[in-house]
Amino acid sequence: MGILNITPDSFFDGGKYQLQHDIEKRCEQILAEGGEIIDIGAYSSRPGAIHIDEKEEVKRLTEALSWIRKSFPEAILSVDTFRSSVSQLVVGDFGVDMINDISGGTMDDAMFKTIGELGVPYIMMHMQGTPQNMQLNPNYKDLIGDISLFFAQQVKKLASFGAKDIILDPGFGFGKTLEHNYQLLNELRQFELLGLPLLVGVSRKSMIYKLLDVLPQDALNGTTALNTVALLNGANILRVHDVKEAVECINLVRQLKKA
Repeated sequence: MGILNITPDSFFDGGKYQLQHDIEKRCEQILAEGGEIIDIGAYSSRPGAIHIDEKEEVKRLTEALSWIRKSFPEAILSVDTFRSSVSQLVVGDFGVDMINDISGGTMDDAMFKTIGELGVPYIMMHMQGTPQNMQLNPNYKDLIGDISLFFAQQVKKLASFGAKDIILDPGFGFGKTLEHNYQLLNELRQFELLGLPLLVGVSRKSMIYKLLDVLPQDALNGTTALNTVALLNGANILRVHDVKEAVECINLVRQLKKA
């Protein structure tokens, strides 16, 4: 899954993809490098991000999706949103293939009903708090147990609305300390008990660049190292900025597992 941030303030590539030419070029790059899904985000969810209203999110998405669908009609598109009304719009008007919800259904009470009606795959991420406050004081009684319970409860609720294709994302960096993130990665296989595909998104995040004392721009090597660990520990989808390197990583791990 290749990331396309159409936000002005994302932590790594904010402001880079605003114009039609740049957005189309990024989609072309993701697909050419072997990406299978393009994940489009119009709401920045970095720690402390500025909250934008639905109108602004819709404006950004409508413009970008009209360009993308025209140039790449066959591409598998995911939209990163926690709003049910936005989900309805992008699936109904642009044939978006899946919804990626950072809140796991907790920031919009109508989301699960909407997903059930739309019948599209849904990525359920775990986040403690909101993007505005999630890193102030992340706290868990039992990290893996608490997140597993959250998933079990939310999956049951979502399934009651008829949703079938559910993917779990433990939410690296979303209401977690650096130590929490590495424990999550180390114990990723615990979530296999839930019997659903796992998505991992650690690409260039602070769990890498803060630990290594580098900038996000210099965190590709660390990202590849952790993507390898994630794949060995059961990840089914990697959400990344650097598609070529991730695809190489997947191919190497696939061969390793055959050996």
